[in-house]
Amino acid sequence: MDLQAKDLNIDQLFGNTIYYIDFYQREYKWNKDPVEKLLDDVWYKFGTEYEKHKGSDVEIQTNISNYGWYYMNTFVINEVDGKCFVADGQQRLTTLSLILIKLYHLALQYNSQRLGKWIDSKISGFSGFGQNFWMNHTNSLKTIEAIYQTGEIEKPLENNVTSHNIVTNYSIISNYINKQLAGDDIKKFEAFVFYFLKRIRLICLNIEQVDVPMVFEVINDRGVRLKPYEILKGKLLGQIDKNEMNQLQLNELWDRCIGQLNSLSDDEADQFFIYYLKSKYAKTRGEARKFDNDYHRSILRVEELGLEHNDKNVKRFLLNDFNYYSHLYYKVRCLKNNLDPRFPHVYYNGLTQMDTQYLLVLSACKVNDPEEDEKIERVAYEVDRLFTLMQLQRCYNSNLFATKIYEISNRIKNGELRDMRSAFDDALLVTLKEVHVNDQLSQVWNYGLFRNVGYDNLEKRFMRYVLARVELYIAMNTKLEMKRSLYDLVINRGGVCGFHIEHILADNSENHELFDNNEELFRSERNRLGGLLLMKGYDNEAAGNEPYSQKLRSYANTLYWNETLREDSYKSKLDFTRWIAENHLNLKPYNVFGPQQLEERHRLLFEIVEKIWE
Repeated sequence: MDLQAKDLNIDQLFGNTIYYIDFYQREYKWNKDPVEKLLDDVWYKFGTEYEKHKGSDVEIQTNISNYGWYYMNTFVINEVDGKCFVADGQQRLTTLSLILIKLYHLALQYNSQRLGKWIDSKISGFSGFGQNFWMNHTNSLKTIEAIYQTGEIEKPLENNVTSHNIVTNYSIISNYINKQLAGDDIKKFEAFVFYFLKRIRLICLNIEQVDVPMVFEVINDRGVRLKPYEILKGKLLGQIDKNEMNQLQLNELWDRCIGQLNSLSDDEADQFFIYYLKSKYAKTRGEARKFDNDYHRSILRVEELGLEHNDKNVKRFLLNDFNYYSHLYYKVRCLKNNLDPRFPHVYYNGLTQMDTQYLLVLSACKVNDPEEDEKIERVAYEVDRLFTLMQLQRCYNSNLFATKIYEISNRIKNGELRDMRSAFDDALLVTLKEVHVNDQLSQVWNYGLFRNVGYDNLEKRFMRYVLARVELYIAMNTKLEMKRSLYDLVINRGGVCGFHIEHILADNSENHELFDNNEELFRSERNRLGGLLLMKGYDNEAAGNEPYSQKLRSYANTLYWNETLREDSYKSKLDFTRWIAENHLNLKPYNVFGPQQLEERHRLLFEIVEKIWE
């Protein structure tokens, strides 16, 4: 038969069969909530029956048949080459085995040798020449052995999730049962042992290997018990012969790659698959949506991969695409959080939350790409440039940007490094023409579109980012150390120590007169990016609405871009003045600051942005 169902109690379940943990199964991940829920359910049923029968003079081993039974769901096994693999249900079975270990130690405390031997035989026994635990967690044997021998340990002896949770959950089980059996009630203890072993029932489904993925999905792909990548594992590896899978070490490959991804966050493996599928198999933003929630189903319908009912393609996918791109994604994710001088723009995109760089890096790189490092940095640079120039020319919105990303992805997919710039520039120029309804535009960077950007139409975090990049540009070209990190300048804005946007032109009557007391003109002009600075909170507050001549003093010993307004910043600084001359920058101090100076400063910022983002 393809499927055989058997009704078992725990006495029948454990004692003759070693249960190996199949590759479909997660590590033992149950925590306090499901463990206590199981204990509550069992104890409630037992307590109800015990109250009915505790006055009986009939021995418990005879009277137990009068106790009502408790159904504890179904588990799935798959027999291969004489071994019994648990394809579903190891969370419950492992928890049951931990309860048995606790009951065994209680039997020793009660000096009940007969019960102790019976329970012991349900924990481990001989199979062939060796003694084994019936629940065979091969990577956690030392931890289980220590609990079995001593009754409780403080920390696991192996460094893995299963061992950690075994220790934690055994402690929960031990405390729970101790509380329920408080008072040394040997009669109640004996009744519970018999109830636990004889009246708790499970349905065992024994299925052929070829049917495991189907049954596994039906059981687990309901509700939220398993994450998509865990279901996908069963769908893919279930197609491969176990001997071949062991030879190719595909289960180890999967666990190693998934473990690396999830070391970053609990849902990182799912995020990887979504980015990977979108990068390689979505031509438009609309097509990409099918991978957002049910990618573990959609991936089987990708014709180019051909993963459904095709073990050869599954093996090829795991050994090549999955192995390479999961490591590539992990690499870029790590670079996002840690500034590496070889890949600075990956970090910069992290500051602006430009996670689209993951999709485009995966798109650009071929499996084992010899230009991998160069493509990572180039793609990150171009993403940063596209995002910045769209913002600074007032044509950015998140939906439009996302649409353009898929157009670019298709242009650069598995492509050459030399073709990157044109793909991004073409998308940028088309966007500028569309948003500004101007087919005459021929350049991707236009002063006319930049002229009025600033406080009124840019997000504060993005303004801090642009000014921080200007600060970095000055420091790098004048051989100076950054006074504050980019992270501090862009992200840290809390309290008086955080950095805030400061208007050079204070809101006072003196400055209003510079604009002929035209309130609307004054507001729009003072808010232009060339009239803004980054200042610490307390410096910003100290400056207040002072006249420019007094505010100028507060710019000393702040940031380099702020200090360029002051005369003393140009004295005896050869590297600084040489850099200005070589790049023909209109950098100069201002003792007064009005409309003309603001325009000059804004144009200067336009030139510096052009140099930073080429």
